[in-house]
Amino acid sequence: MIEREESSPVSVRRQCELLFCSRSGFYYEPMPVSPEDQAVMNLIDEIYTKWPFYGARRMSRELKSRGSFVGRKRAGRLMRLMGLEAIFPKRNTSKPHPGHPVYPYLLRGVNVNRTNQVWSMDITYIKLRQGFVYLAAVMDWKSRYVLAWKISNTLTSDFCVEALKEALGYATPEIFNTDQGSQFTSEEFTRVLLNRGIKISMDGRGRALDNIFVERLWRSVKYENVYLKGYETIPDAEAGLKEYFDFYNLQRHHQSLDYKTPWLVYSGLEVAQNPNPVA
Repeated sequence: MIEREESSPVSVRRQCELLFCSRSGFYYEPMPVSPEDQAVMNLIDEIYTKWPFYGARRMSRELKSRGSFVGRKRAGRLMRLMGLEAIFPKRNTSKPHPGHPVYPYLLRGVNVNRTNQVWSMDITYIKLRQGFVYLAAVMDWKSRYVLAWKISNTLTSDFCVEALKEALGYATPEIFNTDQGSQFTSEEFTRVLLNRGIKISMDGRGRALDNIFVERLWRSVKYENVYLKGYETIPDAEAGLKEYFDFYNLQRHHQSLDYKTPWLVYSGLEVAQNPNPVA
């Protein structure tokens, strides 16, 4: 059993490492939302995963067509809580933290033809039976290989930094692409990239499908795993997602990769030997 730091000489971080338990799972408390809002958010998640170009107005209409009478303002509020934004160019949206610098988008017209040329990262909403969490993942664009992922019950930058550092244990990309969210514009996050000499690229406002490969990953994760499993707790979700990402990287054949697996393409091997599953 994990003990709080005030009653143990061993830090919570180290105890979690020894017990193979994430800190987010140890600290997890259900997000304070009503059961009614939770039900609407789960429905929004399913709709958005299918149609990520839906903004609050169209989301409200779709919810009403399914018998959930939610107005545009409430739909927009819940989408913001979930970290969702419609994918299309528009003004004054996807605002970063006002004190954080924003970097230009570097991938327009770039031919991504090798592994570790471009990595990208994004965050998505994962529903639990009671409550929800956020999932962040780092992906190599060329191979679609998921290098690292983390779960958190808040949208702070720390779990994104943890995933980034874990991914950098594999290699160092030339360019790292994200949206303009405050997690990715934070000094804590960008410092890790700049210290490794990595070029930072950020999608334009509205995202406009600049990070399309990660968006496709989220659809696969949800339709092939999350919606089928119906996770109850963070430990359940972490165990199930680890199993899924191992499958996704090592066994799932991708049409866009000429029916090879992400690991086969990322490793550059004709036959994967002793693959190292993503943690």
